Parts: sequence; structure tokens; C-alpha cells
Amino acid sequence: MKKFEHYKKPLLSKKEFYKRVLKYIGVSMTLLGVSMLIGIAGYHFIGELGWIDSLLNAAMILTGMGPVNPMVTDAGKIFAACYALFSGIAFLSIISVFMAPFIHRFLHKFHIAPDEEIDKD
Repeated sequence: MKKFEHYKKPLLSKKEFYKRVLKYIGVSMTLLGVSMLIGIAGYHFIGELGWIDSLLNAAMILTGMGPVNPMVTDAGKIFAACYALFSGIAFLSIISVFMAPFIHRFLHKFHIAPDEEIDKD
């Protein structure tokens, strides 16, 4: 992805900012979709759940709510543990990517410089 503009440069126009937001929403939704597909497939094929139950479990684990159906096989339990660990990192990463343009614009608008550049003055 393209780098954000330096804080000493002017803010992007609203049109360019909206394009950036749409791009980052697209990346976030792609990451979310891939994460959900991993969970749905794993719960269905490894955890031996139906498609709807697999969807529900994947969504609940990915958002940090917890599992709905208990795993009965050892392979299912191992998958559920690995998916839970993956989901914790994936959810935070997806939110970070989604929020990046907004946080950057906020910091840029108020000219909040990184600490090391403040110390140089």
C-alpha cells in the first residue's frame, strides 16, 4: 500500500481521503472474509459441524465472544485452539487496518509529531 503523507505536507483532499478509506475498508473486508473462510472450513471439515454452525462458531470466535458448539474430536479441539489464537491477532489486525486512515488524518490534522522529532527541536 501507498505510504501516508508526511505530517508536514498538506492533508489529502476529501475526495482522495475517501478513496483511501474505501481502499482500507476493502483490505479489511478481505482479511475478514479470509479469516471467516478459514474458520468456517475448519469447523466444518475438522470440527465436523454443519455449515451454519461452522459459520456461527467462526464468527463468534473471530469477534472474541467464544465458541457456541463443543468440539467432540481431538482434531476439532486442536483446530479450535489454533483458530482462537489466530482470531485474536486477526481481529486486532483487521481493526487496525480499518482505523489507520482515520487515525492518521486525526494526527495529521493536529500536527502531532512523533516523539523523536519533538526531541530534536
